[in-house]
Amino acid sequence: MFQKIIRTENDVVSTILRLVLGLVTFYHGAQKMLGWFGGRGLSGTIALYQHVGIGPVLGLLGVAVEFFGGLALIAGFLGRIAALGIMFRLFAVVWTLYWQFGFFMNWKGELRGEGFEFHLLAFAMGAAILLRGSGAFSVDRFMTIRRSSDR
Repeated sequence: MFQKIIRTENDVVSTILRLVLGLVTFYHGAQKMLGWFGGRGLSGTIALYQHVGIGPVLGLLGVAVEFFGGLALIAGFLGRIAALGIMFRLFAVVWTLYWQFGFFMNWKGELRGEGFEFHLLAFAMGAAILLRGSGAFSVDRFMTIRRSSDR
């Protein structure tokens, strides 16, 4: 089972998708977890989540998925699991917050909130990683090669 989770080819396209999704997700997670890049930090994020009706446990889980899932994707470590967690997070955020504002992002600042177009793109990237694996230059690829040579 573990072999199926980490199995990946020496695929550069998967690597590009993994790194981009990992970096974007990590940056958002670092804003929420550590207050980096102009973020609120963990206590501010949890307070905001509670204000919109998301409890502290789910809020903390969401922050952890973004922060640690982003790091896992950057390293290519358990990429399928990280991608799946991020996909669940994206679905939950769209379902609870962004669906009501429609498809498009609020480019002109005229709407009450943001649409879900970004989330859809990130979800598709996660789905590609879930299906194809972490790709080249990943911990998963290293472990795949190593396990293959151990046989």
